[in-house]
Amino acid sequence: MKITKIVFYVATGLLTLMMLFSAGMYIFNNAEVSKLFNALGYPSYIVYPLAVAKILGLIAIWSNYSEKLKQWAYAGFFYDFILALSAHISVGDGEFAPALVAIVLLFASYFTETARSTAEA
Repeated sequence: MKITKIVFYVATGLLTLMMLFSAGMYIFNNAEVSKLFNALGYPSYIVYPLAVAKILGLIAIWSNYSEKLKQWAYAGFFYDFILALSAHISVGDGEFAPALVAIVLLFASYFTETARSTAEA
């Protein structure tokens, strides 16, 4: 059981760092991120809302406020990472590795969270 808890905290911590760095870039380096979004085929007006959604998703995952809210946050991150991965692959810019790492961390966080909460119940 202890290894599950360690994997959860490491994976979720690394995922949190990635999302905070990403949200910070979206907010503080908006011009460059907007160009990147346009190059990937996404409109630039979604940059700020996506940054806010990432921060709110992290709050939902770390808090124990609502299990349903936590599930929605995991689902939102999953769709975000899948869309990022597919956009980078379709454009062919070779920058798909961070999205792939984020998916692996998300799966590790989700499945260890599920195992942890099941064992505690």
